[in-house]
Amino acid sequence: MKLVTFLGKGGAARIGAVTADLASIVDLAAAARTLGRNPGSDFDSMLALIDGGPNALALARDVFDAAPQSALLDYGSTSLLSPVPEPRQMRDAMAFEKHVLQAISAIYRRNAAMSDDPEEALRRYEADGLMKPPPIWYEQPIYYKCNRFSVVGAETDVIWPRYSELMDYELEFGIFIGKGGKDIPVEQAGSHIFGYTIFNDVSARDAQADEMRGQLGPSKGKDFDTGNVIGPWLVTADEIPDPYGLEMCARINGEEVSRGNSRDMHHKFEDIIAWVSREETLHPGEFIGSGTVGDGCGLEHGRFLSPGDVMELEIQGLGTLRNRLIKTG
Repeated sequence: MKLVTFLGKGGAARIGAVTADLASIVDLAAAARTLGRNPGSDFDSMLALIDGGPNALALARDVFDAAPQSALLDYGSTSLLSPVPEPRQMRDAMAFEKHVLQAISAIYRRNAAMSDDPEEALRRYEADGLMKPPPIWYEQPIYYKCNRFSVVGAETDVIWPRYSELMDYELEFGIFIGKGGKDIPVEQAGSHIFGYTIFNDVSARDAQADEMRGQLGPSKGKDFDTGNVIGPWLVTADEIPDPYGLEMCARINGEEVSRGNSRDMHHKFEDIIAWVSREETLHPGEFIGSGTVGDGCGLEHGRFLSPGDVMELEIQGLGTLRNRLIKTG
């Protein structure tokens, strides 16, 4: 199923599932009531559905399949939130080697260009091995924790933070954990994935570059209201039999600016789950991002965003995540 959180009458958040023709949303709680099915609290929110486990998901499928016309809403008339408006935790990894290589190169070339002798600075960076990923990147998944309170969904405006002059999109996909655990073996990690979604890790590149020189972060390069965009749907794992063969495309104002494929993840989600859960309990409803696909951001190409730009991130089977970037002052 393609699960969504949408605003119902009175502005209350409700959960639903998108029909196969993408024309309608089934209000799961309304359909359950009409059908005389009692979901308890499992349809109160997406986190409640995830917490309900396989039985809650099976009931959601039954209700979706039998939904009466009265429980259907026109897809275009609804306002979507992030599928999980407030994840229990968020982590974002750097799993694509091409992106890491190109991003590092772009950063050091920019630093060299601002020095007194750009050519000499670039030669020094290359000689010191700074123009390629450090060995630790290949040895273990690298990730940081995001601000779970700054999440928005499809068609919501992203607000340009006033402290930044260089804004960027990042084409990623991500997972939500469906089953918790600790010290999860790689070979069992796939069973802990509830579903997949698209993630736009909107970034203030100048702020990020400044703070990373302090050997910690990112923080304000990523942490600002509306900066974490997730959606449009949360696609249950059964609909994505091979998450490592998905075409990924980004468009700005309708123009394709990057394309990649999830097959190029060096560290797969199973690897990341196993690493994160070492001596640490993972909980249902936590989010993990893949990191940016190779070519999947403006930093890699020296092309940044402008106020009013419309970002469209499309991933095969996961839909299109569309948002506008605006300046408010």
